[in-house]
Amino acid sequence: MSIHPTAVIHPEAEVAQDVIIHPYTIVEAGVRIGDGCEIGPNAVIRTGTRMGRNNRVTVGAVLGEHPQDLKFKGEESYLDVGDGNLIREYVTLHRATGEGNSTVIGNESMLMAYCHVGHNCSIGSNVMLANCVQCGGHVVIEDFSVIGGLVGIHQFVRVGTMCMIAAGSGVRIDVPHYMLVEGRPARPRNINVVGVRRHGVSKEGIEDLRRAFKALYRSELNTSDAIERIRAQTQPTAEIENLIEFLENIPKGERGRQLD
Repeated sequence: MSIHPTAVIHPEAEVAQDVIIHPYTIVEAGVRIGDGCEIGPNAVIRTGTRMGRNNRVTVGAVLGEHPQDLKFKGEESYLDVGDGNLIREYVTLHRATGEGNSTVIGNESMLMAYCHVGHNCSIGSNVMLANCVQCGGHVVIEDFSVIGGLVGIHQFVRVGTMCMIAAGSGVRIDVPHYMLVEGRPARPRNINVVGVRRHGVSKEGIEDLRRAFKALYRSELNTSDAIERIRAQTQPTAEIENLIEFLENIPKGERGRQLD
């Protein structure tokens, strides 16, 4: 363990033996920091934060701050951070609203400078949030998605796996799996071909996703009829079934957000 003498570590914090903590950092009571983590200078790790192994937190980040939610009444809640994440300077990650609930960051994700992840969010594994991405409460971003800089994501939005959201976009409704979206408001423009190829989707699978995209966004069909066309024109691959399931869940919510 290497803790700078100016750091303030509460005696009731659980800090693994090989953790590095830089100058002027504060670690509050009840925090858990796993093996191999490095906490940069002037960071604040607040009560309720539970970190796995080999995370790196850089200058001025604030983890586990109280949610910006008027429903929060001081109940015990958590920020759970997995393994191998890079959390850059001045990122803010808030703990959840609701007794026993958690805001969750998965594994091997990168959150660049000035990102904000609000209360009750769930950020998957191998996700990249570029500079100044702002996630409202209850946002879900699934594995292998890339969110460009200066993107704002409305509360309760779900972003599917292997998506790419272009820089500067404003995301107000759910983004189905495998999509490349852009704009204010953001709209699907194509399949995220580079992303799905990178993560092992076959050439045939990509062509099926292209057919699905055309049925959904380049025809005059409503969603139900588009799904029927997708089933008729594509093979029942895991990607197609995941996409259809996502689309069928959207009407269960409100305003195009299945979690709302």
